[in-house]
Parts: sequence; C-alpha cells; structure tokens
Amino acid sequence: MTIRLLSTERRAITGLAGLYATRMLGLFMVLPVLALYADDLAGATPFLVGLALGIYGLTQAVLQIPFGLLSDRIGRKVVIAAGLLLFALGSIVAAEATTIQGVIVGRCLQGSGAVAGAIMALLADQTREEIRTAAMATIGLSIGVAFAVAMVLGPLIAASFGLTGVFWFTATLALLSLLVLWQLVPAAPRRARHRDVGLDRNQLRDTLTRSDLLRLDFSIFALHLILMAAFVAVPFRLVDVGIEASQQGWVYLGVMALAFLGMVPLVIVAEKRRRMRITFIGAVASMAVVLLLLGEWGQQRWVLVVLLWAFFVAFNLLEATLPSMISKLAPAGAKGTAMGVYSTSQFLGAFLGGVLGGALAQRFGYDAVFFGAAGLALVWLAVIWKMPAPRHLSSEVVALDPAHQGDALDTLMARFADVAGVEDVLVVPEERVAYLKVDRQRLDKQALAQIVGARQDHGGG
Repeated sequence: MTIRLLSTERRAITGLAGLYATRMLGLFMVLPVLALYADDLAGATPFLVGLALGIYGLTQAVLQIPFGLLSDRIGRKVVIAAGLLLFALGSIVAAEATTIQGVIVGRCLQGSGAVAGAIMALLADQTREEIRTAAMATIGLSIGVAFAVAMVLGPLIAASFGLTGVFWFTATLALLSLLVLWQLVPAAPRRARHRDVGLDRNQLRDTLTRSDLLRLDFSIFALHLILMAAFVAVPFRLVDVGIEASQQGWVYLGVMALAFLGMVPLVIVAEKRRRMRITFIGAVASMAVVLLLLGEWGQQRWVLVVLLWAFFVAFNLLEATLPSMISKLAPAGAKGTAMGVYSTSQFLGAFLGGVLGGALAQRFGYDAVFFGAAGLALVWLAVIWKMPAPRHLSSEVVALDPAHQGDALDTLMARFADVAGVEDVLVVPEERVAYLKVDRQRLDKQALAQIVGARQDHGGG
C-alpha cells in the first residue's frame, strides 16, 4: 500500500525542497551572465571573472561538513538560518560591488552558507524511514528545476536590472527563505545522525578507498569543472553569433526545455532497462565530442544552439544518474558518507572550473576553454572506461520493532541477510533502524515485513 504523508512531513518536504532550490537558484543565476556584465566592474579580467564564478565552490567544500556537524550540536534550524543570512549578506556585498574583487568576496560569502547537509539532516529528522528516500528524491528534483530556471531567469533579470539586480534578487530570495524556514517548516522533534544522510567519520576511510566510488567522485568533480569553465566562454560565443545578452535567456529556455525532453528517455534506459554503464560512458564521450565541436565549429548560430542542446542533454543526464549510481554502490549505512565526499568533490570541481576556465580564456582565448574542457572529458572517459556496471540495488532504511531490542545484533543481521533480495545490511541498535541494500526485482517483501513489522511499506532509492 501507499503510505500517506503526515501533515508535518508534507510541510517539511515542501519547505526544505524550496529552501534548497532557492540556494541553488541564487548560486547558479550568475552563471550565464557574469562574464557578459563584468565589463562594468573595475579590474575585471577573464581569470578574475572565472574566479568569481567558481569561488563559491571552495567555501562550500570547506564548510559543508563543519556546518553539518554543528547542526548536530546546536540545532538544524539555527544553522540553516545562519547559512541563509550568510548567503543574503554575500548577495548584498556582490550587488553593491563596483569591482570584480568585491563580487569575488560576495560570491565567497554566498558559498560560506554551506547548509546543504543541515537541510538534508532536518528533512531526515522530520520524515519516517519508509518515506525518506522519496523525500530526498524531491530535493533532488528541486535542484534540477532550480538549475534550469536559473539559466533562464538570470539573463532576463540582468537584461533589465544589470548584474546588481541579479544579486539583489538572490538576496531577497534568501531573506524570504528565512520566513519559510521559521513559519512553514516544523520544528524537528529530535536531532540525530542519519547514516543515509550525514557523514560518519568512522566510515570515511572505507569510502575513500573504494575505487568505484572514487570514480564517481572524480566524475562529479569533472562535470562541474567543465560546466563552470564552459560558462566563462559560452555567453561570448552566443554574442559572436548575433544573440545579444538581453536575448540569451530565451535561448536557454528553449535549449533547457528540449534538453530535458532528450534526457528523459535516456534516464529510463539507464534505470529501468538497466543500461547504466553504457549510458554513463556514452554521455561522457558525447560531452567530449560536443566540447571539441564547440571549440572548432561553434561559430554559426544554429550549430552553436544544437551543440548547447547536446551539451545540456549530456550534463542533465549525468547530473541525474551520478547520485543514483552513488546510492547503488555505497555499502549499507554508508550512503550519507559517500554523498558527503561526492558533494565536496562537486564543489571543488566548480571552484577549479571557474579558475582554470578564466585562466585559459585570458591566456589563449575562448576556444581554448572548450578544448581544455574536452581534454578533461577524455581523461574522465579513460578513468571510467573499465568501471564495471553497477548492480541495480536500492538503499532502504527500516525502523526496527521495539520487540527486537532483546535480539542479538548478529542474529538480527542474519535474519535480514536471509531474506531473498537483501544484498547488504547494517543494523544500528542505538538508532533503532536497519540500513539495507536490496534488489527490488528479487526482494521477498513478505519475509522482510515479518522481520520489521507489517505496519511498514517500503520505499527506496
């Protein structure tokens, strides 16, 4: 049967997905416009523009784990509110800046509001184990929507109000998010560490020695490095083919919408038909080819638009499937730790992408940015070429019945392991939950229900 959401769960999911999306919207809105409007900033160079684009990733990477641990101690909402205030402050500093250095400081402050982990932990606090995976998927969907909206909204606002208007808009969103946090999102009934969400330092070493997980960490690093580097050059390439800054938002609107339509069938092939490896390798190879073509033949309008469409099909496909692959490969109970390393890799990639893209543009011109990104994509392809296909396992968290408190730990784990379709299990008595990796096509749901209690219905991701 389908589990009905409690009113508190519905409010938490809606509010926190909105908060997460708002942060990402604010961080990404400058991506398609900063390079174009930087001429109004004193001291602007391609290198410093790239640094301004990517610097948020450095502070995000450094601070996201400390903020998550702090939220365990002093409370989720307090930490999230502090992060939103830092984000708003950074937006205001950037909005008032008259130099590129001022914008860099503002972007650095924006990134210092690194509350993604605290938001996910609060969502875990607010949701039952059996619906948590679906709640997390809602957050993931909101991020994808926010990125698409940012690519369209940024150029439209900048066309009317300039770069200052973009930053004031993001500051306003951050302040409105504070109202959502305190008025819509319920207070967390408890603060606990969730191994499917938060980083566990005891599992960090094992996670960092897994070659399959490291390949995925490198993948998200490379993907966001390529994205940031490319957008040092893409806005100028659009201007070169006759698409002015004021019109670029409409181009992104069409490109992103069609890219979404192109991505969906590929996700279905990867997930439902279990063709994850070939889809993954194909997307990386396609990105390498598209980047080479952007550098060599992207000077004609329709060729450029088609290549941007192909780029975003590959980007959106990889952005959607990489977290799914992490979930499949991470050991039971280690998903949160694996995702923590993955997210840090993503932010470091964004930082280096802006820096290296700006350096290449300043030294060798914009074509070199695309060729450099293509070279990285080829290295990426070599890294993943021999990666085995991931098993199609889902992560599941089930609450233990109080009657199990007297069961020996090894006995309880053995009972779970004996269920058909359960491939890995970690029982954590102090949390009164079991973390499972299951093959849904083979899972004996009746046998599992007998262990955990028939009151649950099992969701997964």
